[in-house]
Amino acid sequence: MVADVRAQLRQPKLGEMVAGVIRQRILDGEWRDGQLLPNQDALVAEFRVSRPSIREAMRILEAEGLITVRRGNVGGAVVHRPEARHVAYAMAMVLESRGVTLDDVGVAMGQLEATSAGLCASRKDRARKVVPQLRRHNTAAEKAMDDPMAFVRATSDFHSSLVELCGNDTLRLLAGSLESLWLVDVNSWAENATRNGSFPSRAHRLKNHDQHLRITEAIADGDSAAAMRLTETHFDPARFLRPEDASRRVDAAAMHALVGSPSVRGSE
Repeated sequence: MVADVRAQLRQPKLGEMVAGVIRQRILDGEWRDGQLLPNQDALVAEFRVSRPSIREAMRILEAEGLITVRRGNVGGAVVHRPEARHVAYAMAMVLESRGVTLDDVGVAMGQLEATSAGLCASRKDRARKVVPQLRRHNTAAEKAMDDPMAFVRATSDFHSSLVELCGNDTLRLLAGSLESLWLVDVNSWAENATRNGSFPSRAHRLKNHDQHLRITEAIADGDSAAAMRLTETHFDPARFLRPEDASRRVDAAAMHALVGSPSVRGSE
């Protein structure tokens, strides 16, 4: 019984404690991205711990992707503040490990985008901060109506802006990360469809464009319910996934190629 209590109340090792302090300083912005941490002698002097404890702290922080330890003549620990673009890669690894399929991702993406559209419509400053940007994307899509890849870029920007401009940072991070993962396959679909001549017809693109216009006007009117309903109806994963792709597992390697792994940020 005593042993069990002791196990539950285990005191963190010195290396873990040092890592905790340095981690908090990085998250608080005390050290800029790309900045070198103080050298090992300085850290030993500040924390009054042994060199092995400092090395253990560096191993912990490097495993978390918060630093990259460079060895050799230009050695030192380089700071990497967490970035939203790497959340998508971590998410992709978890989803792949669980065997999650692309159609599952698409359903989640549709629900999150609908929520984002509703939040855009509820913003008091939507007339200045949201609507003009959505209209710019719509104009770009209209001009690119006969250029499939440019049309996909413009419409993808529209969807990204729904998330980016929703006004909720947590949803922006969650939905934005999932969207990054989703767009990897959308772009792949668009390239393949353009090459083999199966890209949706101009009439289909016009219908898609009209739906974006309707979503934009619902947001401009402040009609959250309509914006959510229109977005949820509009976002159809089946448009971008062939039947054989819908059941394909998420591929973290494809996400890695787009954003890079936190573990290799030092070489970016």
